Amino acid sequence: MTRFGKFPDKGIKALVNESVQLTLQDAGLEINDLDAAYMGNAAAGIMTGQEMIRGQVALSAMGIEGLPVYNVENACASSSSAFNLAWGAVAAGIHECALVVGYEKLYHPDKTRSFKALGSGVDLEKYIEYFEQAEKRSGSQDKLILDGGGQKRSVFMDMYAFTAKDYMRRYGLKQEHFAKLAVKSHRNGALNPHAQYQTPVTLEEVLNSGDVSYPLTRHMCAPIGDGSAAVILCSKKKAASLNRKPVWVAASTVGSGKVVFDLQDSLTKRLAPKAFSMAGLGPEEIDIIEVHDATSSSEIIALIDLGICPGQEAAEWIDVGRLDLNGRIACNPSGGLTTKGHPVGATGCSQIYEIVTQLRGEAGRRQVPGNPKVGMTQNGGGIIGIDAAAMTLHIFTT
Repeated sequence: MTRFGKFPDKGIKALVNESVQLTLQDAGLEINDLDAAYMGNAAAGIMTGQEMIRGQVALSAMGIEGLPVYNVENACASSSSAFNLAWGAVAAGIHECALVVGYEKLYHPDKTRSFKALGSGVDLEKYIEYFEQAEKRSGSQDKLILDGGGQKRSVFMDMYAFTAKDYMRRYGLKQEHFAKLAVKSHRNGALNPHAQYQTPVTLEEVLNSGDVSYPLTRHMCAPIGDGSAAVILCSKKKAASLNRKPVWVAASTVGSGKVVFDLQDSLTKRLAPKAFSMAGLGPEEIDIIEVHDATSSSEIIALIDLGICPGQEAAEWIDVGRLDLNGRIACNPSGGLTTKGHPVGATGCSQIYEIVTQLRGEAGRRQVPGNPKVGMTQNGGGIIGIDAAAMTLHIFTT
């Protein structure tokens, strides 16, 4: 993967070229070894104007032409959805070797353009109605439609804040718990050369970094940025011919949301049993995980919904460091979206990159100790009703 960040002078072609060349070099493969390419991108149409043949344009610039190219758009879950499609094709024997690339140019000097791109990940005709219904049915005084949403910040931040307050009431979580998760993420990100933010922060700095949408402060929210990450999937036969230790895909699942107004009826909860069943593993067997923490509150919510952390114990898990690199389960060793960055089309593949790197024992200063054997990714995208519109869960083993 490339480093994630704000790169006004670097275009999509350059980002894709960097990540693909590094991936080919890592696998010991050449361009001619590739049978197909699955390209995950969410916002190029809005941000750059390039529609329809985004993947072909990006790959042809580096000499990858002629092979099947599949353009996959599924909000923030674009490249993890592309990974699922490539995995299915390789498993079915259609391809021996498939390339998956996630890429995004999300930074723009005019932030409203970036917010417009992010804000397109909702039902534009119905989302206000959905949010109003959610407010009425919540049984609380919390508001979901707030001034400045879509102009001063992404509308997703208000949705995340609304959900965070529900989990605070339900499980006794406090703003300080989310701040502690942000401190952990920034500490991990400081060890990650690919992270957009590489500076540790204190609890006080997180709490005083400025409200985005209470209880979320600036240091608890993923930044806008650019980046690319790439993965190669091979058949067992092809993998055996390579001088590289493989990491195996034990489960690959994709699900879509539905219009519901119960925050406890989440897509993550509905999809998790399918992923664990496919892998033949339980939540307690996961050693490391990368979750979709577009906000720090989302990290603990994802772990609760996956059945990894009991909700009633969530505050304690955070307080005693069970999610640290040397904790019960290392969560977001990369720094997560809040620190590593969130160029949405690239995020899914970047999570997979981190898990593969950790399972190989090649993560350097942020390496999780104890030779982790099982890793997982959770990558969501968009909003339908008040739930994720798309979700992917992947489980990997050595």
